[in-house]
Amino acid sequence: MSRILPADARGIRAAARALAEGRLVAFPTETVYGLGAIVTDDRAIARIFLAKRRPHHNPLIAHAADRSMAAGFAWLDERAERLAEAFWPGPLTLVLPLKNGVPVSPMVTAGLSTVGVRVPAHPVARRLVEETGLPVAAPSANRSGRVSPTTAAHVARDLGETVDWILDAGPCSVGVESTIVDLSEPERARLLRPGGIPRERIEALIGPLEGAASGGPVRSPGLLGRHYAPRRPLRLEAQRVAGDEALLAFGPEPLAGARVTLNLSPRGDLVEAAANLFAMLRRLDEADVRAIAVMPIPREGLGEAINDRLRRAALPAEPVA
Repeated sequence: MSRILPADARGIRAAARALAEGRLVAFPTETVYGLGAIVTDDRAIARIFLAKRRPHHNPLIAHAADRSMAAGFAWLDERAERLAEAFWPGPLTLVLPLKNGVPVSPMVTAGLSTVGVRVPAHPVARRLVEETGLPVAAPSANRSGRVSPTTAAHVARDLGETVDWILDAGPCSVGVESTIVDLSEPERARLLRPGGIPRERIEALIGPLEGAASGGPVRSPGLLGRHYAPRRPLRLEAQRVAGDEALLAFGPEPLAGARVTLNLSPRGDLVEAAANLFAMLRRLDEADVRAIAVMPIPREGLGEAINDRLRRAALPAEPVA
C-alpha cells in the first residue's frame, strides 16, 4: 500500500526527498489532490501516465512555488503577468510558450511548444514545491476519466500501490480543478477549461475569452470528452427522480423520491457546491442505485465549472474495440 504521511514539516520533507528520488507523491492543492513528479524526470513522469492509465497526448500541469519559478521555464507576457498578479497563488493555470532549452520532460507538454503552469494556493503544495526546488508536474491523483479526488482516502482507494507517498492535509477547499486559460497566441486568449476562478473575473482583466480551438493538439488537461465520471450513469437537469436512483440535489427544495439524496448546497451556494461536487459524486456512486440524477445548477460564476464537469461525466463511455 502507498504510505500516507501527515502534511506537517517532517512529512513534506520526506515527500520532497521521495520526489527527488523519482518516486510519485500525491499531495493536496486547493482544488483536488494531485499526483506529482519532478518535471525534469522522464521516468517518474512516465509512471504518472502508467498509474493513471492516462493517454500520452494529454499534457500535464507544472506546479511552481512562485511566479519567479514559473518564469524560469515559461514565457509570461503582459496578460499573463496581469493574471498572475491577480490570481497566483490560486486555481488558475496558464498555457504559455515553453522557453527553449529548459529540461522539462516532453511528456509533460505532450511534445508541444507550450506548457500549462500554475502556482497553487494550498500551503502544503507550495511548501512541497519549494522544498523540492523544481516545478512538480501533477494531474489529479485518480484513474484517468474518473471522479477527481478531494481527500487522501480517495487517492489511496483509486491508485493504491502505484503511488509511493500521499500527503494528507484533509479535504480540498475549492473542489473543482483550476481554470485553464491559453495565452500561447499573442492576440488570443482562450478558456480551455472553466474552474476555480470564474470566467468573469478573468475577462475583467484581459478582455473576452474565446473557446478552445476545434481540432489540433490537446493543449491542456480537461479537454477530453468523457471525464470526471462515476461508474453509475449520470442524468442531468433532472426535474423528477425515480426510487432506484440517487439524487445529487442543489438548493433548498430537493426533489423527493430518490433512494438516497445528497445536497451540494441546501442554501444554493455555488462555492459550497463546487467544494462538495466530487466527494458527493463518489458517495452516490457507491450506493445501491441504478443511476444518479442531478438537479439543475445555475451556470454563472463557479456554476460554469460545475456544469462542465457534470456534462463530461454524463457522456456515454466509448465502446471497447
